[in-house]
Amino acid sequence: MDDPVTSEPVATRQAVRLSPMQVPKASDVLADNLRERILSGEFPEGTALPPERELVIQTDLSRATVREALRILEVQGLVRVKTGRSGGAFVQHPGGASVASSVSLLIRGRHIRIAALLETREAIEPVCAQLAAKYRTDDDLARLEEANEAISVESGSLAGFLRANVDWHLAVAVGSHNELLTGFMSALSPAIYASTDNQAFIDTEVRRTTVRAHRTITEAIRAQDADAAVRRMNRHVHAYAEAVIQVEERTEIDVPED
Repeated sequence: MDDPVTSEPVATRQAVRLSPMQVPKASDVLADNLRERILSGEFPEGTALPPERELVIQTDLSRATVREALRILEVQGLVRVKTGRSGGAFVQHPGGASVASSVSLLIRGRHIRIAALLETREAIEPVCAQLAAKYRTDDDLARLEEANEAISVESGSLAGFLRANVDWHLAVAVGSHNELLTGFMSALSPAIYASTDNQAFIDTEVRRTTVRAHRTITEAIRAQDADAAVRRMNRHVHAYAEAVIQVEERTEIDVPED
């Protein structure tokens, strides 16, 4: 349509629609910035970050925002906060404990089913044994033997047996000298055995079978026979997984219907 006065076309007004925008919190932006600089190596381990009041001045952010950003990094294991006259926030690099903590939170927070835990264990623990056979040290062997002695006590409690079992499996992971695998196993093993601490199938015969399996795997690791270590560990964890699943299925069948 033309304007009768100017004889020029009249522009039609169209509604402009915008999508909702997610604006990141200032504390997250600051934490992201510091995290990248720590992980890139710009801030080496042990570096003292500027005092809180100095960070407020430098970033032009509130004290509460700066504190929240530092708390985020502390939870992620990237800084440690010390109090007192010589206190402050100091850079640290994440270790195996950080991996274990994250995986443990995932397992507990998502209520990961026991079958998935066992599948994951079957996938990675034979590799732990293989690497342990290649890279084990005298200290690694000593840890394995200490756990073997503890698990061999037939008169011990079920809780003591499970604790020694976890210690042995973790010792294999530590012997791999792979921090990622050690972190995964540090979270997986306790979760698996916590879910089987009341299983009736862990009787005297199962304990003896476990002791024999651990000793044969330990001997393969001692002899640095990687192939035997993989084969024996795979057989061991697969047999345990089958036993657990059978009990799980039997328990489900035995549950009376309403």
